[in-house]
Amino acid sequence: MITIKNSQRTIEVDTQKLEQSAQTILKELGYEGYDLGIWLTTNKTIHSYNKTYRKKDKPTDILSFPYHQLEPGEKIKPLDDEDKNVGDLIISLEFVQGVLPLYDVTLQERLNTLLIHGICHLLGYSHYDEENDKIMSKLEKKLAKKLEA
Repeated sequence: MITIKNSQRTIEVDTQKLEQSAQTILKELGYEGYDLGIWLTTNKTIHSYNKTYRKKDKPTDILSFPYHQLEPGEKIKPLDDEDKNVGDLIISLEFVQGVLPLYDVTLQERLNTLLIHGICHLLGYSHYDEENDKIMSKLEKKLAKKLEA
């Protein structure tokens, strides 16, 4: 089940579309029926999490907290129903809205890109070296095409 918590009150977002996008991504990756938490929040809140968990003293657009520690391409092997969880994403809508002019896209389009990126991180993919960046970028492009369809 996809759970969306929207604790910010200033930016309007279509949480139903966000949930549909997340379901499409999970289905495409073979994780239909797995749990995913999405928390839509503010710069202040994400700043606190970014500082605590990544030692970066600034807000950001998205943070990923995986339920399982995986290598890129490794599949989750659930032991029980509770284990059918990919993890949690925290998204600062305030941050995302602020950078929209850089991307020349709508809020929903940028959120789709961030969902893809965040879910890839939840499943062990990274972009911290050239080899892994190529693998993750290829997967992100494939998933983006599925959301456009």
